[in-house]
Amino acid sequence: MRLPSFLAALVTSVVTILASFPIVACAAPRPDTAPSPEAGAETSATSTTSNRLANASSPYLLLHRDNPVDWYPWGDEALTRAREENKPIFLSVGYSSCHWCHVMARESFSDPDIAAFMNRNFIAIKVDREERPDIDSIYMTATQLIAGRGGWPNSVFLTPTLEPFFAGTYFPPRPSRGLPGFRDVLMGMHDAWANRRDEVEATAGQVTTALEEVLDRRWQIAEEVPDRSVLPLAYEALDIRFDREFGGFGRGPKFPNPADLLLLFDLVEAEDLDIDQAAIRRMLDQTLDAMARGGIFDHLGGGFHRYTVDRAWLVPHFEKMLYDQGLLLETYARWHELGDARAEPVLRGTARFLDRDMRHADGAYLSAIDAESEGREGAHYVWTRDELDLVLGKPNAGL
Repeated sequence: MRLPSFLAALVTSVVTILASFPIVACAAPRPDTAPSPEAGAETSATSTTSNRLANASSPYLLLHRDNPVDWYPWGDEALTRAREENKPIFLSVGYSSCHWCHVMARESFSDPDIAAFMNRNFIAIKVDREERPDIDSIYMTATQLIAGRGGWPNSVFLTPTLEPFFAGTYFPPRPSRGLPGFRDVLMGMHDAWANRRDEVEATAGQVTTALEEVLDRRWQIAEEVPDRSVLPLAYEALDIRFDREFGGFGRGPKFPNPADLLLLFDLVEAEDLDIDQAAIRRMLDQTLDAMARGGIFDHLGGGFHRYTVDRAWLVPHFEKMLYDQGLLLETYARWHELGDARAEPVLRGTARFLDRDMRHADGAYLSAIDAESEGREGAHYVWTRDELDLVLGKPNAGL
């Protein structure tokens, strides 16, 4: 798919920079270079009235109810207005515990000038991916097709007929580290829509055609359930991606991928398959031990962070997800069943963490814990040198 000139420069800039960033929670600058605004600064200091999100039930949408942006929830009102006024849609998809979603809210969506430009020239729609996973899936696929990578916040520009023509993830308010500024992106998209509509619509049509092809393959229903002959092929695919130095799959960022590990447990116990079960056991032992020793596991508070930005499992993105805890409890329980004692402290620590920190007073479990506290990612978890000296004493802290 060939992009026209008005998009090519922006796409090249975004793809080049995002190639060095972690995907997921937010494909954005690494935390050590991120701004550190005051906690609670997500709402606009100049906003005196709430927008349409004030009546939302989603915790994520409610975080944006006091933005000066004229946000709509996804629905007929917004889509009808876009068609009637023939304005492009700016779609922003995120979730309540996404650190870089909060950063973009503070930097751009709370900026009165940026908000005024958005309100004049776009129909702005906010979506909580946990509330509408269907919309999230479709437009995240579009972003991956356009930019080559994905993440949250997902920032997508659509025609009034919902066809995507440009997308990215986090944008700083002004150009930074090679990323275009969000203000410039908005101006560029508005200018293209106003003055080069034919190019925009042609690009949107190409993206939509490619998107439909991908989604048709993804959602195609097999005529029958695959038999066990596919299992060796699944193992071969995992073996190709296996990191033989640090364990896990792929390079960095490094995710725990418990579904892959649970499949390996099934394979290591299968007696009817011609596969190297000793090699599978080594893959499991190396990966689970590396995760248990690394920074992805919270050695003080228990539980697992969502992923690490490096391939050695050392530097975590500090968000904690309920589904990760549940699947990794099952994964380490399977390891313990195979007789490996290294699983026990991980199991106990994760179970205590879930009961202590993720259980609501009413008995249900919370879906996630935000990576951000005190306006910074990981502030709750990171120790300063002075704190270590105070708690451990300088001789021990020096170790």
